[in-house]
Amino acid sequence: MALIKLASAVCCLLTLTAAGPQVVPLYPGAAPGSETWTWSESEQPGDDGLRRVANVTRPTLTVYLPGKDKANGTGVVVCPGGGFRHLAIHHEGEDVARWLNAQGVAAFVLKYRVMRTGDAGEKDEDVVARRRAEVIPRAVADGLEAIRLVRRRAAEWGVRKERIGILGFSAGGWVATAVTLQGRADTRPDFSAPIYAAMPEAITVPPTPPPLFLVHAGDDSSVATTGTSIRLYPAWKQAGASAELHIYANGGHGFGMRKQSLPVDTWTSRLRDWMAAQGLTAP
Repeated sequence: MALIKLASAVCCLLTLTAAGPQVVPLYPGAAPGSETWTWSESEQPGDDGLRRVANVTRPTLTVYLPGKDKANGTGVVVCPGGGFRHLAIHHEGEDVARWLNAQGVAAFVLKYRVMRTGDAGEKDEDVVARRRAEVIPRAVADGLEAIRLVRRRAAEWGVRKERIGILGFSAGGWVATAVTLQGRADTRPDFSAPIYAAMPEAITVPPTPPPLFLVHAGDDSSVATTGTSIRLYPAWKQAGASAELHIYANGGHGFGMRKQSLPVDTWTSRLRDWMAAQGLTAP
């Protein structure tokens, strides 16, 4: 009998392991505002061997939960970058989620809507600009809905409703920043970490700004620090809110979880320290 119970337990464990992270649709049906989008989602591996997802029309959250013995009740919505063309789902999504799990933090990788690519219109700069302008508010809406969904199902995922944050890279940093600026009540993040973020030109600090953590590389040729992180930091400080900014001399753009044998490689250690100082990694 004992052997049967042991075999059953092992079988159950293997089944759960094989199942992998849970993928949850962000909306019950078609995403509002893109009901007529019919193109198919696809993966586009880059020259660097990292996976990227394109043509997202049905946004989802992929749920990564830490072990119950490690979980501390904090959750983070992770927004990969990709210029609103695709999502760098590997080094700015899945790898980040696993790192957060190692800190005892639940992670929710957001696959938000991006512009259509891979057709004739992609070669027309005016078409691309129009598509990007069209998709940005939808991507931000997905970010707001992601916070709402995690807060609504917090108990199910072992997360405390008052410890739900957002972290985003590049275009995903735009989403994270916009959600931080616009979020109210059930869509307001409790802390925010835009990493080498692109962001809206207009910045109006919300009435109750959440703690902010910013990272950038000084040699970023895609998203200059002066137009983004350096603008956001003083806006927070002038509002009397908590903010921390790290600018590394070198690192370029899009480093995510990749190691370059540079000081910028330690940005996750700074994030860990900041989260601990905010009381976000204590049980």
